[in-house]
Amino acid sequence: MKLPTFWQLNLIPWYALAVYWLIGSLHMKRVKAAEKSADRITTILFMVVAFLLLFSDFFRIGPLRLRFVSAMAWISWLGLCLTCLGVAIAVWARHCLGAQWSARVTLKVDHQLIRSGPYAYVRHPIYSGMLLGVMGTALLVGEWRGVLAIALVVIAHSRKARREESMLATEFGSTYAQYRQHTGFLFPRISRDLPA
Repeated sequence: MKLPTFWQLNLIPWYALAVYWLIGSLHMKRVKAAEKSADRITTILFMVVAFLLLFSDFFRIGPLRLRFVSAMAWISWLGLCLTCLGVAIAVWARHCLGAQWSARVTLKVDHQLIRSGPYAYVRHPIYSGMLLGVMGTALLVGEWRGVLAIALVVIAHSRKARREESMLATEFGSTYAQYRQHTGFLFPRISRDLPA
């Protein structure tokens, strides 16, 4: 019996994430306000290019095909572990949002500010998890195209997160301002004052 390759194992968490997203999208609250279509399209384009860089040989050209890390088993294991951890964080965060989740920046009818689970530490843990997963896959790929994919995901999710923060700040006012003081943007704060 032939054992699966690192690459085949790395695909499993991404497939699981896609299936979970599809099933979860069937039970959403109604939308009260949404981001502009142009902003949504820009995010999608960045993410499509990032995932093509990681999962396709289409961009495996010029310096993008050169290795930034050696092809060693321990690096592949590290990449696989980071991918699994990142996807697990994204799924956990998505589960905590429940029916309030949306692929685009929205406010839902009767929108609630979620501060449990990973949201107790980070304001955008889905993006944090996806970024960590992309970093793991980039390590497994080992080529500079993976580093470019990481940069594109950082840009796309940072811009999207800022739009979300603007919408949530308008909706929740001082409550959201206090929440921001105690949580990190994409990664937990090193030191934070917990509310009494």
